[in-house]
Amino acid sequence: MSHKQHLGLEMRPPHEILKRFYSLSAAKNVVLLRSGDQCDKLYYLLSGCVRTYFIDEQGVEKTSSVTLPNNFVTAWSSFVAQSVSLEFIEALENSELLVIDYQELHRLKESDNQWREFYLKLLEAAVLTQSRKIEALMTLNAQQRYSKLLNGNPKLIQNVSNRVLASFLDMREETLSRLKSRK
Repeated sequence: MSHKQHLGLEMRPPHEILKRFYSLSAAKNVVLLRSGDQCDKLYYLLSGCVRTYFIDEQGVEKTSSVTLPNNFVTAWSSFVAQSVSLEFIEALENSELLVIDYQELHRLKESDNQWREFYLKLLEAAVLTQSRKIEALMTLNAQQRYSKLLNGNPKLIQNVSNRVLASFLDMREETLSRLKSRK
């Protein structure tokens, strides 16, 4: 699986688009969005690593995405619907991001065709990414999901903790350790 299929929205937007974003530095372990808050920001990751995750009823973290540089990240359902988020967004390492607020993005989208096209591509990429993750979870076993990630993005396996990686692949940490030791 390719980098963009696993991590999401690899899109290099035109420079004139990114000029409308503002800079943000996030230290390792900083939570950019908490469950229960409304997500009104779209992030473009310049450096570092960010994840989105849920916490289930038993208090177990379920990582929905891990984002590496040159990708967009947000809590999509909260951002698009402007509703309360069930997800958290956290910097896994010191990260540099570009940020645009929901209201500004929509104002620009309504007034400029380039922004409208950008937003459409962004949503298409988000839908495709989520669909592929669901397909992998529904059709592949743990070994196959790990192998697909290993072949598509070994950098992720090297840079992300086993705890987060196991959560992302929907397996126990012990299972991931066993799979890693076989390679």
